[in-house]
Amino acid sequence: MKRIFGWVLLCISLSTSAQNWQMSGFKKADSFNPILKPSLEARFLDPVTGKIVGWENKNVLNPTALVLNGLVHLLYRAQDSVGTSRIGLAISEDGIHFKKNPEPILFPTNDAFRTFEWPGGIEDPRIVETSDNGYFLTYTSYDGKVARLCGAFSKDLKSWEKIGPLFTSEKYLNTWSKSGALVSVQNGSKMVAKKIDGLYYMYFGDTDLFLATSKDLRHWDILENAETGVRLSVLKPRAGYFDSRLVEPGPYALLRKEGILLIYNSSNAANFNEARFPKFTYAAGQVLFDARLPYKVLSRTVAPFIWPDKPYEKIGEVNEVCFVEGLVPFKGKWFLYYGTADSKIAVSIK
Repeated sequence: MKRIFGWVLLCISLSTSAQNWQMSGFKKADSFNPILKPSLEARFLDPVTGKIVGWENKNVLNPTALVLNGLVHLLYRAQDSVGTSRIGLAISEDGIHFKKNPEPILFPTNDAFRTFEWPGGIEDPRIVETSDNGYFLTYTSYDGKVARLCGAFSKDLKSWEKIGPLFTSEKYLNTWSKSGALVSVQNGSKMVAKKIDGLYYMYFGDTDLFLATSKDLRHWDILENAETGVRLSVLKPRAGYFDSRLVEPGPYALLRKEGILLIYNSSNAANFNEARFPKFTYAAGQVLFDARLPYKVLSRTVAPFIWPDKPYEKIGEVNEVCFVEGLVPFKGKWFLYYGTADSKIAVSIK
């Protein structure tokens, strides 16, 4: 009996120790949330249709974030009344109260990438800084049938150089892909894309998680299983857990001494799921990958650290959704920005 009890204590001790790598202690800013809502007043001359549109009159959601000149800059997805998405910009002195830019900063236009971006638009940005003091943004283009993970560069967050789909081979150009989270390192308030053994790594996908590598952020190769030739899955849904239906990257993947910490979004399956949550609930967990072997999982949370429990998270365009994409260190705290019910934007602070 003593031997069994000792083994239980050891297992508990190891489990607790394994979870010390997590970012814990986030508290939703209930008195302010949701911090961003759609606007009926925002107007924009759409270059594709040549018409004035209310570019964020339906939903605002799924923001990425960075700190620049002591201010939080939120780049968020906005939808018009017909469902076309564009990327807006809002700026804040305190991380909670934001002033929106009157027009989107990145959107479909009559360029070489229109075929990939129209009519669905540009969705779900994730931003990191580059070693040359610029910015690299991953986003999802949607032509109404296929989602493609794309990229863009900027020096000022206003002018953007689109580079289009990141996976351009005949094998993958028309394969569904989205949600690119780059391995990055914290440098003060900056999150800078970081090479590992000469390569940038990026987690992506919205079923399983996959990995891609690049030498220059422009040309990307997907890691494949050498025997089957299919994309290497580095994280899968788990039957019986909150992430039983799908897994999808959150913000950048943060390189720390413990390993590569990735906050990830997930969905609860219709059955064989986590019974505490309704089916299809979107909640966020955390996973730790090996810093030298970014495809190797070292530890993974067994429960979500954020999930829908507020009215604005439970009811909206899509019910029961907390979808995390923005994370910044700001004024001695961590600010976590997320989409709520695919309709509004909220913040949780640690």
